[in-house]
Amino acid sequence: MRQGKYTILKNEALTAQVWRMELAGDTEGIRPGQFVDIRLPELFLRRPISVCNAEEGVLTIIYKVVGKGTDLMRTLTAGTELDLLTCLGNGYDLSQAGEKPLLLGGGVGVPPLYMLAKELCREGKRPVVVLGFNTAAEIFYAEELAALGCEVRVTTADGSAGQKGFVTDALPAEYTYFYACGPLPMLRAIERSCTSDGEMSYEERMGCGFGVCVGCTVKTIAGYKRVCKDGPVFKVKEVINE
Repeated sequence: MRQGKYTILKNEALTAQVWRMELAGDTEGIRPGQFVDIRLPELFLRRPISVCNAEEGVLTIIYKVVGKGTDLMRTLTAGTELDLLTCLGNGYDLSQAGEKPLLLGGGVGVPPLYMLAKELCREGKRPVVVLGFNTAAEIFYAEELAALGCEVRVTTADGSAGQKGFVTDALPAEYTYFYACGPLPMLRAIERSCTSDGEMSYEERMGCGFGVCVGCTVKTIAGYKRVCKDGPVFKVKEVINE
């Protein structure tokens, strides 16, 4: 874990509810699948947000406006300085990817897949990325992932764009390993549908963000573990989804 000051460079809407923020600051040591914890003005608890990208002193996060904290975040302007805890969580294990990795993201589970896909492409792999949204108006980052060299498949629940259905309806015939991030119902469906080993990133309400408050525990085959400290990425079958 690191702590530092970051300055907002951009804060812009991608969809009606999803925003992208770019911040200048230390990006050393941040890995795909990790998250940051942001202190916001006049709010006691920090807000945990997954890392979309971290490179050359620019940190990119993407967040959905769903509550008091994220509603405040969208009002912050360029030049605003924020206190961040970084390098939080264990991230994805790229060494397991194999030659044909599969990336699955739903809604705000999409952002952490971008940095993961970038690193995999740098290693000479060409990931298949399947993105799931409710409707066409909610789609974001499909073009950015395709620009990396990924094969991108988009699904929408209402059929307004891409393939009608869910991410599990657009799985490729072959893949060596999968990485997933999204809401719990999606992760459960992926666990039932995917045929390879893989890793899934879990979302959970967090208090401290680094394992002290023990407020974000999930039941695993080895007992209860903290999503913020032991996760957010767990091996498939490790978490007991009841």
